[in-house]
Amino acid sequence: MIEITDLQKIGIGLAGFGVSFLFLGVLFLFDKGLLAIGNILFLSGLGCVTGLERTFRFFFQRHKFKGTSAFFGGILVVLMGYPLIGMIIESYGFFALFSGFFPVAIGFLSRVPILGSLINRPFMQRLIQKLGGDANRTTV
Repeated sequence: MIEITDLQKIGIGLAGFGVSFLFLGVLFLFDKGLLAIGNILFLSGLGCVTGLERTFRFFFQRHKFKGTSAFFGGILVVLMGYPLIGMIIESYGFFALFSGFFPVAIGFLSRVPILGSLINRPFMQRLIQKLGGDANRTTV
């Protein structure tokens, strides 16, 4: 079993609270305060879970420059007070950064008992293929 350090436990909590604040910020019609706090907590949690060096290496790779600049630019726009525009830019950056992870996540979720039956439906398979993922991927 993998040993989780105290710093990683704190990071999981920070990232969880960050996602919660982001969800509430969107739910409350793009409240800029909640979105800003959510962004800061999520990035802090990510840095604590993976470590600062690995986080910087992930974000600042040459081939991920477009996604990184859109993600951080969206966060900056949210902090400046334009939450809807910032979240659109940030969402594009998120999908550009993490698009390589989506097929692995879909493959994992397709093996979960209840979710797997939903993901393996024909209309969901067509949607997943249009989005560029492979739900039948075996590497997790």
